Amino acid sequence: MNQLLRLLALIYFLSPFLLKAQLDPQAPQTPNEKEITKTDGIWLGFYTKYHFNDKWAYYGEYHVRRKNGFNDMAQIYLRFGATYTIAKYLDFTAGVVLPFYWAPNPEDPKVDNIVPQYRLWQQAVLATPFEHIKVFHQLRTEQRWRRAYEKDSPFELTHRFRYKLTVYVPLNKPAFENHTLFVAFYNEIFMQAGKSIVYNHFEDNRSYVGMGYNLSEQFQVQGGYMLSFRHKGSPFEYEQRHIFRLSVIHHMDLHLYRHREERPIPIH
Repeated sequence: MNQLLRLLALIYFLSPFLLKAQLDPQAPQTPNEKEITKTDGIWLGFYTKYHFNDKWAYYGEYHVRRKNGFNDMAQIYLRFGATYTIAKYLDFTAGVVLPFYWAPNPEDPKVDNIVPQYRLWQQAVLATPFEHIKVFHQLRTEQRWRRAYEKDSPFELTHRFRYKLTVYVPLNKPAFENHTLFVAFYNEIFMQAGKSIVYNHFEDNRSYVGMGYNLSEQFQVQGGYMLSFRHKGSPFEYEQRHIFRLSVIHHMDLHLYRHREERPIPIH
């Protein structure tokens, strides 16, 4: 069983490299060559998880995302949810998402400069702690009502399915506690479906490597590099994004302080 899990994890972490080879513009394509656009950006995020009791917590994410380095606005991304602890290492969260997207061509009078989306989301997170590392499996589904940038364009419902495998390895301590420096790796695959999704069921693949530090029992910081390969809409257009991510995580128990040590260190 352990060998099977290792094999599946190896295949999963190799998937972005296999995808890159698949999208190599030097390889012959039929009937047309795939076009890959390279972009960069900076994503800033603030994550919160506030426990009201042993079972229920508020979960929130607040993001500012910029593109072309730090020059242009890309998104403001707000995620809210209620988390229910099913077991010590298994959480379920559901809620709403309100992202705002900035148009790539705001000078065009036919487009709205800022376009919202409306989403519902559900998520299950399974933590599998080992002696010196932590492994997280995250399965997330989203129902998205989104529209094009053109004025008066209608909202359409699509569905997104995400799976993320994350590994955390402490560097200066044998386990995760206060003042632990650690490295983080993850790979996340995005698939989508819906009436308007015809040939682009694959949406995105994101691979991340970074470092983090537990400032205290309540605060943690992370910074790192993320490589994204995503579909851009037509059968042969893809985007390769190079993104620097900086995140602050705030976790707090609002009830009995003594229960804090019964939960894994909250790393997102």
